[in-house]
Amino acid sequence: MEKAVSCGGVVIYRKKILLLYKNYRNRYEGWVLPKGTVEKGENHRETAIREVREETGVTGKIIDYIDKSEYSFNTPSGIVNKEVYWYLMTADSYYSKPQREEFFYDSGYYKYIEAYHLLKFPNEKNILEKAYLMSKSLIK
Repeated sequence: MEKAVSCGGVVIYRKKILLLYKNYRNRYEGWVLPKGTVEKGENHRETAIREVREETGVTGKIIDYIDKSEYSFNTPSGIVNKEVYWYLMTADSYYSKPQREEFFYDSGYYKYIEAYHLLKFPNEKNILEKAYLMSKSLIK
């Protein structure tokens, strides 16, 4: 069994949440939060900021740590147990540009209820809920 660690962000600008639309060879489709793998020498906060910037073009600023999500998935070489460390972040504009090399074909900011219903995975919906509650007291 393999272990993988990623970090990502729930990025908020003017009470709207940044999402990415991924389409991987028409086998994987759906709206997701930006996240990615920790690189050697990086801490979790650095990874979250870098991955948000790479996948969306947005330079996010971390406000606080949200929580960790965990899930497993199958690959040809076996089961992967993944941990994702999530951070509440802000942006300074609505600008975003999806990273085509990672099969992201759209990005944008959505009202909380829209983002919640668009997200593909239950664990990301759970993180979004926590982030949204936190943002009410932390982001003015």
